[in-house]
Amino acid sequence: MSADRQPPRLRVERHRVLVVGAGVAALSAALELGDATLLVDTVLGGGSSPWAQGGLAAALERGDTTVAHAEDTVTVSGGIGARPAADVITAAAPEVVHWLQSLGARFDTDGDGSLVLGREAGHRARRIVHANGDATGAEIVRALVDRVRANPAIAVREHTTVVDLVRSEDGRRIVGVVALDRRAGLDRRDEQGGRDGGLTVHLAGAVVLGTGGYGHLFAATTNPPQVCGAAMAMAARAGVDVADAEMVQFHPTALAAPGADPLPLLTEALRGEGAILVNDRGERYMAALHPDAELAPRDIVARGNYAELVAGRRPMLDARAAVGERFPERFPTVFALARAAGLDPRTDLLPVSPAAHYCMGGVATDVDGRASKAGLWVVGEAASTGVHGANRLASNSLLEGVVMGRSVGRLLRRTARPAPERVVVPAAALHVGEHDAEVFAAVRQLLWRHAGVVRDEAGLRAGLAMLGGMVDAEAGTAGPTVRNAVEVAGLVLRSALARTESRGAHCRADFPRSDAAQAARQIVHPAAAPSIVLDIEPAGARPVDAGHLVVAA
Repeated sequence: MSADRQPPRLRVERHRVLVVGAGVAALSAALELGDATLLVDTVLGGGSSPWAQGGLAAALERGDTTVAHAEDTVTVSGGIGARPAADVITAAAPEVVHWLQSLGARFDTDGDGSLVLGREAGHRARRIVHANGDATGAEIVRALVDRVRANPAIAVREHTTVVDLVRSEDGRRIVGVVALDRRAGLDRRDEQGGRDGGLTVHLAGAVVLGTGGYGHLFAATTNPPQVCGAAMAMAARAGVDVADAEMVQFHPTALAAPGADPLPLLTEALRGEGAILVNDRGERYMAALHPDAELAPRDIVARGNYAELVAGRRPMLDARAAVGERFPERFPTVFALARAAGLDPRTDLLPVSPAAHYCMGGVATDVDGRASKAGLWVVGEAASTGVHGANRLASNSLLEGVVMGRSVGRLLRRTARPAPERVVVPAAALHVGEHDAEVFAAVRQLLWRHAGVVRDEAGLRAGLAMLGGMVDAEAGTAGPTVRNAVEVAGLVLRSALARTESRGAHCRADFPRSDAAQAARQIVHPAAAPSIVLDIEPAGARPVDAGHLVVAA
């Protein structure tokens, strides 16, 4: 802060509980809380949840059990999935389906009204609940959004970007967030003529982050632009533990549509229905790589497709015999995506590519969403509970988001509003920098090239060196999205470099085997970013509007 200019006075608001996010985890938490404020970066129901095609896994079929579902979850986890967490998530699944139905979610049923259950890779039974064939996430989000909007106790703030976490003076507790109200515009001026950018300090008795993963930080991705690792980046800058940042799941079958960003997803359920993978020579290759062929765990199928690309062959998904003329009714989303790319999946092979899809890494929490600092709770893909280990079982993501969101909501129902007089925030949080699209694109290319489907030490070190140059160039000027991207990219590269083995979604060409000594989660304890102290002025203490703050000298 320059000596010739008074520090900015920023608006302060107090809330009982803040929920940050727009997807199923954040919406479920808000509904269970009832009395909460929901901060949404874009609009309610945005993010990656509506994009989920595959479905929601639950042991509902006769003869299937939640124990078997938990076992399948751990089996595909690369040896480091947390069985206690898997037990909690899968045991809640049947009731979650019924709860969502009670909220108005319309799942696919057969002639007698029974739920239609599909099968996907890694599941030993048909236990995938779908809606509108391949639009499950969109239908669940629709039902949750309708209920949130109908609840007057839930205050919704759309177009509000959370920039950083606010800590107590001693740094041990999270007591709120700094957020940018984009409706206020970036050119709003404070009393001294400087830009405050519409920043507000929101204080709360608890903060719940449900902002999703960081999959869009890879150049080839199925994730929307909002999924850029905000939760993990902000947590790291606040000194909160993060876990398994190297564990990024690459979906095997994104539609390789020229110029598409993100790449359209071709749901796992297609292979569950019998679609096969062939290359442009007509050769089927997955049967030689795994006994389950196309229904092998996602990491194996993704590497199989990647190997075809590296060898100069083109992997293709063939659903002509398995689905054929049923495509428009059975998989309407995929059908529309293919047609938009000039393809007809009833008669054409679909070119595919691996793409960053889901992040097992995130803010380290227990299965109830508690982070390493009091006052912070993290749910859904933003959290790393350990349930997915090194590889997520298909259709467990929507399930985990709803289960965790509801659990945290119930736990925080009696949280009181805080009244801190002094708080701490990262110094950069008070400077609204500009978004540098060129640097952001460079980070995405860097991660895809050096921390993509297959990694090695030379590439990871090269990526870190390149990232270091970006940090120097952007010091003090980057907007929040670029700051988050650089923060997360560093965590991914360093974590991938530290895990000198191949396990699940993490594949090291220079360490192709798993190492029993590394069969554990990788927890990182980041040092908090350089911070600044904020004094909260009591109302009426100075001739300014009530609810403002000044920065202490």
